[in-house]
Amino acid sequence: MLTRDESVRSDGAVRAFSDQSPGPSAQRPINKLAVSLLRLFVLFVSLYPLSGCYYLQAFTGQMEILSKREPIERVIDRPATAPELRSRLEYVAAARDFASRELGLPDNKSYRSYADLGRPYVVWNVFATEEFSVQPKRWCFPVAGCVVYRGYFREQAAKRYAQRLHRRGYDTAIGAVPAYSTLGHFDDPVLNTMLGWSDAQLAATLFHELAHQVVYVPGDSDFNEGFATVVEEEGLERWLTARGAKAQLDAWRAQRARHREFIDLLLRTRERLKTLYASALPADEMRSRKQYEFGLMKLEYERLKASWGGYSGYDGWFSRTLNNAHLVSAATYHGCVPGLRRVLDLVGGDLEKFYARMKAIAGKEGASRRSELCRSES
Repeated sequence: MLTRDESVRSDGAVRAFSDQSPGPSAQRPINKLAVSLLRLFVLFVSLYPLSGCYYLQAFTGQMEILSKREPIERVIDRPATAPELRSRLEYVAAARDFASRELGLPDNKSYRSYADLGRPYVVWNVFATEEFSVQPKRWCFPVAGCVVYRGYFREQAAKRYAQRLHRRGYDTAIGAVPAYSTLGHFDDPVLNTMLGWSDAQLAATLFHELAHQVVYVPGDSDFNEGFATVVEEEGLERWLTARGAKAQLDAWRAQRARHREFIDLLLRTRERLKTLYASALPADEMRSRKQYEFGLMKLEYERLKASWGGYSGYDGWFSRTLNNAHLVSAATYHGCVPGLRRVLDLVGGDLEKFYARMKAIAGKEGASRRSELCRSES
């Protein structure tokens, strides 16, 4: 599975293996669902010997998503649908059409169905690093390649795995993830877990996830997430402008500026820690200096918050005991964004040309790609 930690991004999403939208008639959805389940069964049975229970829980989670989807139009048209849900899904449908019509994103069945899972998050993801390293532990999967997290459809399972890693000496963190997609391999549903977001954040997530269907390099999370983030931000600017939503656009721009400062703070801390871990200090002294750096980060956050006029939206993130693993998403999602934004600017904001450039860059060897666009991850 693939993911983004909503505690570091303003939105969160997980990408997994499969999904298939129901058909237009009463009989065809049953047949399509049966075909989808068969495909899932073949895939996960082939993987089961490799990782046992992990792939079994992933298969079960996928089946739950498949069984609960229905076309958005059907939910909107149903008389019993709550007015608030109908309004949010109408907004989703309009943003989804805009994505293909104006942003050149795929015109397919992704995000044209809806599923209510009856819980606040779809997946919980485990991040880990060694005690004296900022480099994330990686897990490798079919389709997605190697990624910097391991996802679970049940929170307790994620906690148990994180505890196992902690006992082995790793720093660990768990991110609760409200959104779900499949990189375009199957059709992706909008979930009830996404509807607690603002309208702007909901539209941004659609644009981000659809961007992964345009360009995706297995195993290069930094490039993939950076590209999708640039498309997300550019797409949301155009979407809100087209709707004449000036107040929403101004509020989103202010939040984006704060978020960039927050991410810069995390990345500066990560760089200081990287320098510390490369030193020859004894373990006890290094451990003490490590805690000092995280304390300094919290102090710098208080200064940053004061410059925002007391905005406290990140207080929850800083309220816990922090470690290296909490910094993983910041580097993954934002390290390549400035370089990718420069490419978009060089083509005059033309998304079609930007996509073409990205596809060409995606074909390069990984180190060459990152050196051209991204901050060093060494």
